[in-house]
Amino acid sequence: MATDREHAAGPGKSDAAPAKPSAAVPIASLRERIGQEIGVSGWITVDQARIDGFADVTDDRQWIHVDPVAAATQSPFGTTIAHGFLSLSLLSRMSRSALPVIAGLKTGLNYGLNSVRFLAPVRSGKRVRGRFMLKHLVERGPGQWQMTVTATVEIEGGPKPALVAEWVFLYQVE
Repeated sequence: MATDREHAAGPGKSDAAPAKPSAAVPIASLRERIGQEIGVSGWITVDQARIDGFADVTDDRQWIHVDPVAAATQSPFGTTIAHGFLSLSLLSRMSRSALPVIAGLKTGLNYGLNSVRFLAPVRSGKRVRGRFMLKHLVERGPGQWQMTVTATVEIEGGPKPALVAEWVFLYQVE
């Protein structure tokens, strides 16, 4: 029977997210951490099955993503690479394991991205993880907060990150 960690990683995956801090923090207390790293996710393997699945749901079957034989001989990367948007979409999973638990949270919403840059390809079989730095935290009204983080997706052993994004969340707290 699969463990919770295997379910979180997907079938056949053993990547485990680090344990989230168990104590919830009042959102206002995060103001003290503006400009600081507030979380790091566990590693996630970006294998060919994950890339192919993403290609299926997005109808983006460009050979550089889904044809290992062609990619081995024709690509400057020597193998298939993940779609940039696949790497970006993994931020949702990464944030669940890395960002602080907010006390009294009623609703948390993805408000969008202010910017995103894809800096390096993620080769099939590589592992990635997210680092989150708190950039802004603003109370928009009673119990309504807007938080902006700089999210960096690192490639294990790579000299450059896969991407850097400025990501905005809206929170409603009690």
